[in-house]
Amino acid sequence: MEIRVEALAGEDEGIILLGLDRPAAKNALGRQLMAEFREAVARLRVDPSVRVVVLHSLVDGVFCPGADLKERATLPQSEVAGLVHGLQTAFTDLESLPVPVIAVLEGVAVGGGMELALAADLRVAGAEASLGLVETALAIIPGAGGTQRLPRLIGASRAKELIFTSRRIGAAEAEHLGVVDRVVPAGTALNAALDLARKILPNGPVAVRLAKVAINASQNMDLAAGLAVERACYAQVIPTRDRLEGLAAFREKRKPRYRGD
Repeated sequence: MEIRVEALAGEDEGIILLGLDRPAAKNALGRQLMAEFREAVARLRVDPSVRVVVLHSLVDGVFCPGADLKERATLPQSEVAGLVHGLQTAFTDLESLPVPVIAVLEGVAVGGGMELALAADLRVAGAEASLGLVETALAIIPGAGGTQRLPRLIGASRAKELIFTSRRIGAAEAEHLGVVDRVVPAGTALNAALDLARKILPNGPVAVRLAKVAINASQNMDLAAGLAVERACYAQVIPTRDRLEGLAAFREKRKPRYRGD
């Protein structure tokens, strides 16, 4: 197994650890790993108990170095485009999960590894993390979403500089540019990501899901269209029992007990 899925229990119930575990290739994105990844994401999509997904590496010193170039070198040219499209589709599937996804970046996250992280909603990096879209150094371009997600995150000009030069950046610069959301001491990013997940967990599950829909769906819309999306999402919250529970808990000065309906 190259993908590990662990459901946390107790007070952390609802948090899912989605782990990359291919130590022999330092989590390079080979066919087997990607097949398991797509299967795991598909299962998480339809599991109503999932509240937050934390994507991390089980291999010390690396998040993901990108595509398995040794494997790709053996492919006929006619199969390369299909393989890259498969990566793009898999990362889009992760991005469109209905719950928040937090990527944990320790060590190297370059090429397809950085593109995988960009498909998460939030990114927490250890201080020694190294990130970059380095594909132009190999005479190719980022093909799994990097040319689209990075400019949307940090602006076109900054994304062009990083992609054109294939420059790697450290965690501090990544935070300054807005590539990652938090930087913590090396080796503690998973704990920091879990702390963040625990802050999401008590909130209304339907509300969190619809907030994600509203934000993601309106990224390329004008304000008026985005506000219409927001209204449509809010309308879905109004009839929920969770909304009434939230009001009752506020009135009674107690913690709400949300059920996700």
